[in-house]
Amino acid sequence: MAIRFFSQSETHREFSNFAPFPIDLDGEHWSTTEHYYQAQKFTDPEMQSKIREAKKPIIAKNLADKYRGRMRPDWDAVKDEVMYRAVRRKFELHPVLQELLLASGDEPIVESAPNDYYWGEGRDGTGQNKLGKIIERIRAELCNGELL
Repeated sequence: MAIRFFSQSETHREFSNFAPFPIDLDGEHWSTTEHYYQAQKFTDPEMQSKIREAKKPIIAKNLADKYRGRMRPDWDAVKDEVMYRAVRRKFELHPVLQELLLASGDEPIVESAPNDYYWGEGRDGTGQNKLGKIIERIRAELCNGELL
């Protein structure tokens, strides 16, 4: 049975990018993986800093959406790798997340975000679920001893 999660779900909400698990990546401290991901949409250090310092992940996302016109031109080409690096780092740094992930066995992992057809499954389940697949990839790496 698939493990479904999103930021407000009853279980496994820790897998969400909005979950309060800080990471250090690219020489900076990020409150959540959402902060990191949204900031990477920009090459402007001031914009990245503004997003990094946002009080909540939804504010970081809203800032990135507000300045969409200033996004780096290669974003679509690099966004999957940016997400993978952030999520992998989150699991590397937080043993409680590793335990939760290992406890998921080999069940499919699905981000049940109703409005996201790229990272999640979307409202009707036809989304690409890229975030769920990244987490499954990290679970396989963890099982193979590839995480710190």
